[in-house]
Amino acid sequence: MSAYVSRVSSEPSPVRRLEPVVWGDRVPGPMTTEELASYESDGFLLLEEALDDREVRSLDDELEAVAAAMGSRDERVIREPGSDTVRSVFQIHELSGRVAELASDPRLLGRVRQILGSEAYIHQSRVNFKPGLRGKEFYWHSDFETWHFEDGMPEMRAVSVSINLTENRADNGSLMVMPGSHRTFVGCVGETPQEHYRESLRSQHYGVPSDRALEQLASAHGITQVVAPPGSALLFDSNCMHGSNGNITPYPRRNLFLVFNSVENTLVAPFGGTEPRPGHIASRDPVPLG
Repeated sequence: MSAYVSRVSSEPSPVRRLEPVVWGDRVPGPMTTEELASYESDGFLLLEEALDDREVRSLDDELEAVAAAMGSRDERVIREPGSDTVRSVFQIHELSGRVAELASDPRLLGRVRQILGSEAYIHQSRVNFKPGLRGKEFYWHSDFETWHFEDGMPEMRAVSVSINLTENRADNGSLMVMPGSHRTFVGCVGETPQEHYRESLRSQHYGVPSDRALEQLASAHGITQVVAPPGSALLFDSNCMHGSNGNITPYPRRNLFLVFNSVENTLVAPFGGTEPRPGHIASRDPVPLG
């Protein structure tokens, strides 16, 4: 029985987060005391020069080549609703050697270990392509709500790292986050259909907060738009409310997402009662990185 209520017939009341945000000081690493405090307070932290220009170009080129080489029937490729345009490619750390190396890079993994207070593994990885002129939005959501109810992630003990492969501008669908929202769990209405992931990764209709809940969160916390150059990395908590607008500018927005979960927080049966999602979306093989 979960303390967090969601995917029900009527809107549940918000629940105060039960878990820590930063899991103690057991693991040394590159983050300063001030950076950890900022992450704990806001639920996210921006590293503006995580990768240099050469690393970004090399990584971007490889991911473009991987996406172009994948077959149309590969389930790891998600296309935009009503289009053949590639929206996302999942399990990208197993398709790209450069991403696999980056997942174990001390610049990222060292910070992740500090936050989680433990070793970590890749719960999910993907590259999101938001092409110019036709890239669709990613609506407001908490990742933990989905990972808890559709994957069986027990606790809020995971960190997402979003790496900018292109400039994330104010006008091309850059990520928006609500600072401090990670301290409140917002349940959602609607029983989850089996194999919901087949549609939700293109356009989500379950696990979506109500208008009222979003208005309350935005009123309490405000909205920060993460505008940053290529090579920047945003670390954010699994329960941070976030989303992004569509991109009708000519300027593409591409981001690599690596989701690190604690090895002490491995998946159990989904709390929503559905069958677990496939391993390329939610890994049930917690092999520690590094």
